[in-house]
Amino acid sequence: MHLATLATHALSRGRTPAETYALLARRTRKPLPSARAVCLALDIPLAETTRRLNDCYDALLADPRPGTETDTGELLEALGVFDIPKSLTPTELAVVDLFLNAIDAMGGIRAGHQHGLARWFTTGNLTAAYLSLAAAHPLPRTGNPTAYWTTLVTAGELLSATPTPDPRIKPALTHCRTQATHTTHP
Repeated sequence: MHLATLATHALSRGRTPAETYALLARRTRKPLPSARAVCLALDIPLAETTRRLNDCYDALLADPRPGTETDTGELLEALGVFDIPKSLTPTELAVVDLFLNAIDAMGGIRAGHQHGLARWFTTGNLTAAYLSLAAAHPLPRTGNPTAYWTTLVTAGELLSATPTPDPRIKPALTHCRTQATHTTHP
């Protein structure tokens, strides 16, 4: 049976992508084809699958050790290898562009925060990205607080104008407006 078919079956039975990877890798002792099969079963395009797996091949898939399949599957999942990309609307793309401008205006960002944001952009979870950025602050020496907060206000206005906005957007938008007012009028 083809690995992607096995992966599709395991996923349809309620297994997570990490569990599905571990199952296939344990059976085949072939980590790369197992990870590829899970991605393809999740309908992640082949070119994107190849890029993602190339990014982590040396560290996680090149020299597998028996008994580590579960850990490897969980790491692949945490790294976003199995994240299903969402097609974004023009408005959502505009929001992501605003988020990228806000990140630039931060003056620096922790790697973990940046990784989380990238995953949310990929999966279309723009509310989580907005809430995360609204809770952060630009760096005092390298950031541009005025650009940061006004950009987040614009992004929040776009997110709140959707047909069914997440109720957490409004308080975060209010916070960003307050911050923008304080940075432009000390």
